[in-house]
Amino acid sequence: MIPYSTMGLTLLMSLLLCRSLAFTAPTKRFASTRSATAAVYSSSRLHSLPSLVVFDLDNTLWTPELYQLRKLARSNQYPVAHKDVKLFPAAKTIIQQIKNDREGRFAGIKFAVASRTKSVDWAHDLLDQFELRELFDYVEIFSGDKKQHFSNLKSASGVDYSEMIFFDDARDGRYGNCEPVSQLGVLSVHCPNGLYEEAIWTNALEHFKDWSSHKTPGTIIEWDNSVTTIKAADPNERHEGEVKYVNREKRFGFIQHGGRSTKDVFFHFSALPYGKDVDEGDELSFTISTDPRNGKDAAANIEISGEDADESNYVNMRVFSMNLPFAALLSNGYKTLETRNGTMFTPYPEGTKMLLHVGQRTYPDGNRHIDVMKSGDLNDDEIQALKSLPPGFTKGMAVAIVELGKTYETTLEQRCEPDFQRAVAAFGQDSGMRATEIKRVEYLKRGVKVSGQGGVFKAKVDRDAIPGGWLNDEDDSGDSQTSTNKKKGVYYSATF
Repeated sequence: MIPYSTMGLTLLMSLLLCRSLAFTAPTKRFASTRSATAAVYSSSRLHSLPSLVVFDLDNTLWTPELYQLRKLARSNQYPVAHKDVKLFPAAKTIIQQIKNDREGRFAGIKFAVASRTKSVDWAHDLLDQFELRELFDYVEIFSGDKKQHFSNLKSASGVDYSEMIFFDDARDGRYGNCEPVSQLGVLSVHCPNGLYEEAIWTNALEHFKDWSSHKTPGTIIEWDNSVTTIKAADPNERHEGEVKYVNREKRFGFIQHGGRSTKDVFFHFSALPYGKDVDEGDELSFTISTDPRNGKDAAANIEISGEDADESNYVNMRVFSMNLPFAALLSNGYKTLETRNGTMFTPYPEGTKMLLHVGQRTYPDGNRHIDVMKSGDLNDDEIQALKSLPPGFTKGMAVAIVELGKTYETTLEQRCEPDFQRAVAAFGQDSGMRATEIKRVEYLKRGVKVSGQGGVFKAKVDRDAIPGGWLNDEDDSGDSQTSTNKKKGVYYSATF
């Protein structure tokens, strides 16, 4: 028989042991649960945040845009951080958050810059001045297509577009970035006033959580926190445009199409119909395709507009524009030299034929041309006749056809010679340094309405409006009487 005192002690020890077991086992269970919860949270965090965060610089992280610092550029000075260029207040806060939590919330996340600024050296220098260099794992700063920046970022980081988020102030149009980048599959955040408040950042990260479940291309988080999905371009949709620029040596060019805000589209000669060629001003029909290697758009399936139609009654002509009174002076055979400081006529060999278009303005030379013309013994009536267009010819029309001679550079001394001044119808100091001879000129059979443009452009005109003897497929003995250029003051010599 166990004594009472011994039984009590044994019972007390048993109770204490049970209590110990009761509290010890759940502690281990809870610790295990907390560990599993932390692991789930960590995994959830990694999947709810982007793998690569990309910032534009000008008017996104800092202000003003670097191209606006013209005074510094003229004086060859670099901008000073916090003085000439300042970070947006919220940008400072966001950057500090990232730096402080790089090993925590933002562990494993990469950060990058994608900037199209032409002030490349300035931008790199400002990254150092603002002490941002170490923050960014990748830096893409060069002018051009923002999609090329992202192609480079994808290659360098190994991160897919759908795991990126991009902040930029320019949404769409010729200089837009959010729209084209979003079409790659990058969630884009439009912040037209820069990162001026922290909510832009926090809201964007919240949107990324939702968006990452479907990753729809073309998605843009707008400035008011709404979400827009841009419809993907139809690769079969045909566009109409005009050749703006051609580089024959490298066999590529650009097509102008759409409105003023639409970017010119690149084309390669290999996309042209077999055996066909184009020139500036030619009208084309085309589709737009995206090169998967670099994300750039290019014209494809190009057709030359009107090629299948009966073109026998029309001719494509190069055209240049001049304002009165000089357009009339040239058309009437008095002005036999055209001078420019630019190189407009330099690419065209002697014998090139162009139409002369009359602009909408009257050139404001203070009637100094009259003094030049009077130096050649012309009276007021003769001058007025040479300054006037015939009935039916007026501003906004192509009025004459011209054959160019040589183009050459001149000195001020040469331009001040009396005969040269009369040939140009301007004093030497008012003339351009490059002179182009006008070998012959003749009025068209009728004025042709043409939309004027800068430089040399092309227009399709009725063949019947061209006087005989001017087109290559005509007999030069046509019945139209060409200007003989025998009027007073005509100047032919190209050597001095």
